[in-house]
Amino acid sequence: MAEEWKNRPVDEEAPDALPVEKVFLPGTYAEAVPYELFARLRRESPVCWIPEPAVGPWREGPGYWGVFRHADVKHVLRTTEDFSSHLGATQIRDPDTPQDLAFVRSMMLNADPPEHTRLRRIVSAAFTPRAVRALEQTIRDRAAQLFSAGECDFVEVAADLPVWTLAHIMGVPEQDRRLLYDWASRVIGYQDDDYAKLSTAEVAALTPMGRLAVEQRPELKEGMNPRSKAALADMFAYAHALAGNPTSIMAAMVEGGLTEDEFENMFFLFAVAGNETLRNGIPGGLLTLLQHPVEITDTGLAVEEMLRFWPPVMDFRRTATRDLELGGQHIGRGQKVVVYHASANRDETVFPDPDRFDPSRHPNDHVSFGFGPHVCLGAHLARVQMRAVFEELNRWEVILSGEPVRLTSNFQNGLKHLPVRLRPR
Repeated sequence: MAEEWKNRPVDEEAPDALPVEKVFLPGTYAEAVPYELFARLRRESPVCWIPEPAVGPWREGPGYWGVFRHADVKHVLRTTEDFSSHLGATQIRDPDTPQDLAFVRSMMLNADPPEHTRLRRIVSAAFTPRAVRALEQTIRDRAAQLFSAGECDFVEVAADLPVWTLAHIMGVPEQDRRLLYDWASRVIGYQDDDYAKLSTAEVAALTPMGRLAVEQRPELKEGMNPRSKAALADMFAYAHALAGNPTSIMAAMVEGGLTEDEFENMFFLFAVAGNETLRNGIPGGLLTLLQHPVEITDTGLAVEEMLRFWPPVMDFRRTATRDLELGGQHIGRGQKVVVYHASANRDETVFPDPDRFDPSRHPNDHVSFGFGPHVCLGAHLARVQMRAVFEELNRWEVILSGEPVRLTSNFQNGLKHLPVRLRPR
């Protein structure tokens, strides 16, 4: 990475009164999303410099520009010629080595047009409205099987539907579906000790290709980036084995002209990105309803408000391609720019009374699925699954029976545990 990417501005700092370091620290989000701090930043320093101190085994980073207002967030996301997904990828943390950076640049999420357009076209057939409509009844039927009377951890129960849906689309055998859960947990929860090395799949119950993949699982050494190719060797071994099945969508992607690195990264997106949004969004939506009990008359509008109020992904990174101005700040070429969806979704200039959960809110211009060329390809499928779950929950009385436990992550707005009691209405 060029040295200029790492240069920290020396004359443009956020006001001392604002504890901006909290925005970066993963431990902040183990307690709550800092919405009050976001509100102050939108008012007082809507584009400001955020330091990246060392956290546990993770080394100190160079810092980045945080972007907190709705209009600025949308501007960054749509202006790919100024704010690149490709230069430094889309995570706050820089890839550890030039080789790691080169690998993740092959991911659709980390591509700029026209490469992004090419990759998106290859995979888009699985997510067209027609393709999703063909799955809707199957998804509703599966959602109807999720719940039974009694105590449960809703996080675990809700994880079934997105894993099942992705496995159905990808052609992953039922015996191996738990591997998708484990891979997503390791990747999205790497800042949380409970998730970083999670392994819940019963090896004896896996298919031969599942057992082969588990044999390839590396020992995750301290400081190893869990999103790197080396750390995910077992997942990529499984991806190649699955592509050997001519009926799998992964085989079709190989035939569609993906390189090996592009193929592995596309499997990553299916297995992880397609999973994490709902694993966070469905429990977060239920907790929101339990904390803000209101009558729901339109499930579709209510789901949109849940997504605004509890954005499953809190932020994404871009890299400035040139010297430019944003929000009154000078941003240097190569510096990191991180947009905060969680803040944009509470922008009082866009959402009246933004801290009130209003299930009939319309219009609802949230950015929980992103904006611009990188808007989430699976957004329609995610909405179908969320509607199916919450329509089914209308049949149940749900009572919070214990303390929710949040995920430690400065990226994912997740819950690890949500104990509830279900009673038929």
